[in-house]
Amino acid sequence: MRATWSGSVTFGLVNVPVKAYGATEDHDLSFHQVHDKDGGRIRYERRCEVCGEKVEYKHIAKAFEEDGDTVVLTDDDFDSLPEADNDEIEVVQFVPADQIDPLMLEKSYYLAPEGKTPKSYLLLRQTLQDSDLIAVVRFALRQKTRLGVLRVVNKVIVLQGLMWADEVRELDFAGEFKGTKSRAKIGEKELKLSKQLVESYASDFTPEEFEDDYQAELRKLIDAKFEEGDTLDTDATFGEQPDDDDADDDNVVDLMAALKASLDKRGKSA
Repeated sequence: MRATWSGSVTFGLVNVPVKAYGATEDHDLSFHQVHDKDGGRIRYERRCEVCGEKVEYKHIAKAFEEDGDTVVLTDDDFDSLPEADNDEIEVVQFVPADQIDPLMLEKSYYLAPEGKTPKSYLLLRQTLQDSDLIAVVRFALRQKTRLGVLRVVNKVIVLQGLMWADEVRELDFAGEFKGTKSRAKIGEKELKLSKQLVESYASDFTPEEFEDDYQAELRKLIDAKFEEGDTLDTDATFGEQPDDDDADDDNVVDLMAALKASLDKRGKSA
């Protein structure tokens, strides 16, 4: 796997150098758009609506529009933001896991220790395991400040992104059910049968037993087309494909001193 980010977890005054690796990936097959008449590749051009010129990525800036006015932000503008180059995952709280609403959970990353002395990583991992709590953290990724949680999965610290509170929508379709309470009533026999049905399905969750049937059948269909010779020459059809743009040692720290100083700091701020 290729690391997507490197930095450190800050746990009080304890510094834990880590590298982040994407813990999940999309297994869906990807497709190109082609002309159904001759199989020619359909491409989308970045063309300016003012001058009509085709624009390269290096000349594209981001703009924000509000109340009829637009401001343009350059890469330098984004880089000037305080959090733009923050390479720390800052632990801000330890909370019970059941206080994290699953609606807020986003993408997960494996955090691997970086450097030759992973003692601080092992310390944080063991602390998380022994406390029965998960760590709430702040971090920056791809020019965005994010909220997340740290927990341990199979002896590896996992960082899972969280949505901000104002990104989770309030329930706002109660009107759709207006009056249903008075019209629909649940009988004792119906509830009993429903509970029995649930019990008949009850078991331990084994995700390995489930398969994406649609993607499996789609793969069979594509393989059959290859076998039947129902193919096109990629280079002749699509043309030349463009190329995609795509701390050695830990600082030796006295963990006991850092931990004691962190506790003293927390005591003074309380």
